[in-house]
Amino acid sequence: MRHCLALDLVDDPELILMYERYHRDVWPEVLAHIRKHGVIDMQIFKLGTRLAMVLETDDTVFDAKKIDQAAASNEAIRRWEALMWKFQRPTP
Repeated sequence: MRHCLALDLVDDPELILMYERYHRDVWPEVLAHIRKHGVIDMQIFKLGTRLAMVLETDDTVFDAKKIDQAAASNEAIRRWEALMWKFQRPTP
């Protein structure tokens, strides 16, 4: 199944460049975590400060609540998420 999520970036060109750098070299623990939980492919599209993330999932494995619960107990994922929220903002 395909899922689409949206969020905004902080409107700061330097922070946006940093965000893009991190996403060119995503931590291996993050990639392992999402794959383990049924994410087959992920693409992020940007228009200005708006991001659209498209996930292709194996729905025999993927469950949004379970992946969030597993993230809460994974130190590397908690660190990644805390870092990313320096650059991101929820959509209005």
